Amino acid sequence: QVQLVESGGGLVQPGGSLRLSCAASGFTLDYWRLCWFRQAPGKEREGVSCISSSDGSTYYADSVKGRFTISRDNAKNTVYLQMNGLKPEDTAVYYCATGRFLGAATMYPPFVDYWGNGTLVTVSL
Repeated sequence: QVQLVESGGGLVQPGGSLRLSCAASGFTLDYWRLCWFRQAPGKEREGVSCISSSDGSTYYADSVKGRFTISRDNAKNTVYLQMNGLKPEDTAVYYCATGRFLGAATMYPPFVDYWGNGTLVTVSL
């Protein structure tokens, strides 16, 4: 069974950094792309970043470009999201997700086949 387990969330001050991890099992990251989504209170779930586990190509939403970096470690079957310069508006539950048709051009919930359970990131004084 495909499983995605996020970790690394927590409380951080504005301008701080966090690194999220997504450990995948039941499949290899050599095949499907993996994306990060987030959902802030009262808002729709939105795509944040995607990475191709085959060629390493990446995509970032404009709201996080230049601040967040997605990376992977195929040997550990893990994808990371390094978040720097965090802002209060980054506060959300962050989810990793994968799917056969999920990718940079399809970074929307309808294209997700499997979701992690999410990890909460709170950016506040």
